[in-house]
Amino acid sequence: MAGTPGKPAGARRRKVYDQAYFDTWYRQRGMGGGAALSRKVGLAVAMAEYHLGRPLQSVLDVGCGEGAWLAPLRRLRPGVRYLGVDASEYAIARHGARRNLHWLPFGDLASLTLPEPVDLLVCADVMHYLEDAELKRGLREFPRLCDGVAFLELFAEGDDIVGDTEELHWRPASWYRSLFARHGFRWAGPHCYLSAGLAARATAMELP
Repeated sequence: MAGTPGKPAGARRRKVYDQAYFDTWYRQRGMGGGAALSRKVGLAVAMAEYHLGRPLQSVLDVGCGEGAWLAPLRRLRPGVRYLGVDASEYAIARHGARRNLHWLPFGDLASLTLPEPVDLLVCADVMHYLEDAELKRGLREFPRLCDGVAFLELFAEGDDIVGDTEELHWRPASWYRSLFARHGFRWAGPHCYLSAGLAARATAMELP
């Protein structure tokens, strides 16, 4: 069978995060429904404010998609500063101006400049879809971008999930934990990791 014009026969189709993708998984199939998302946001906000000892002020959402975290964040903290970055051209074109979303692939985070590190870095349902090289390249920037709590939601080898498994990498949980630890992020609860600065101030019983 002939391959796509301009591509070698057997070349893998690149996954596209277009309107059809978001309509299928987030509207038709109800992945990441409103109630579940609100609970995640509430957890992340509470964890950040507990360890920071003050109200949440700034959030960076890496791999933000359509910026679904913005509305529940604003319901809890109306004045929070939110910035989302994603590689989906559709999501940025449709929602970027209203939700402060900007086009930036995960592996290009080195080009992102912030006035100061954020209180909460969100990277939800993203990293298990990335190739090793891009994941490691982007993760190197997390300590520079976040001096608070990172909410790093992902699925690992052995997890029983229902949803989009196309191009999902089934890595061991220990692989992720080791990678995060090398960049100074200490596990402190469900999908929540403390930056090096916060972990240094945490008491023994606040950490596993």
